[in-house]
Amino acid sequence: MLELYAFATPNSLKPALVLEELGLDYRLIGVNVRAGEQKSPGFAALNPNQKVPVLVDADAEGGPLALSESAAILVYLAEKTGRLLPAAGAGRARVFEQLFFHASGLSPAFGNAGWFRKSAPSPQPIAIERFGTEALRLIGLLDARLAAQPYMAGDELTIADLAHFGWFWRRQFAEVSLEETPNLQRWYQKLEERPAVQRAISRLSALATG
Repeated sequence: MLELYAFATPNSLKPALVLEELGLDYRLIGVNVRAGEQKSPGFAALNPNQKVPVLVDADAEGGPLALSESAAILVYLAEKTGRLLPAAGAGRARVFEQLFFHASGLSPAFGNAGWFRKSAPSPQPIAIERFGTEALRLIGLLDARLAAQPYMAGDELTIADLAHFGWFWRRQFAEVSLEETPNLQRWYQKLEERPAVQRAISRLSALATG
């Protein structure tokens, strides 16, 4: 049995998208980060870093596995099923290229742009300019990439697309628009129409309203 500890956050959505796309049976367990539930002793035992998401695979080879970090979870699920990630070669390398680009570039830029605009205790115009400009630069790079191919890592849907989708789902937090990036807008709409993506969004959104 797979268990996903999550909330309605960009990082939590990523493994939910993959689980739904793969058609895997899983139990979704809400961790309300607004109420500080991620700091509870029980959750901290699963992830000492006290962040969602966490995937627990009771049937993992070698014994139960509790895995944190959304990109690591995506790779684990793809390798577990042999889907959404090429087995070898340049195609696999391109997926990892995009995953690292996401983890080191896009996710921090979006997260910091939103935090300094909405959550900082005092105005920080330099930080807002820095991260807001960087977020726009990075989506420009992705838009140019999608002008030449339908998906982030090539011709097929992979975990790279589902990783990026998580933050674009919450792009309003970073005050990012897709109006000036038609290729990225087309890609987002294509993914948003997928039944598995709609199921994942519905389940994650319910955690914030239930």
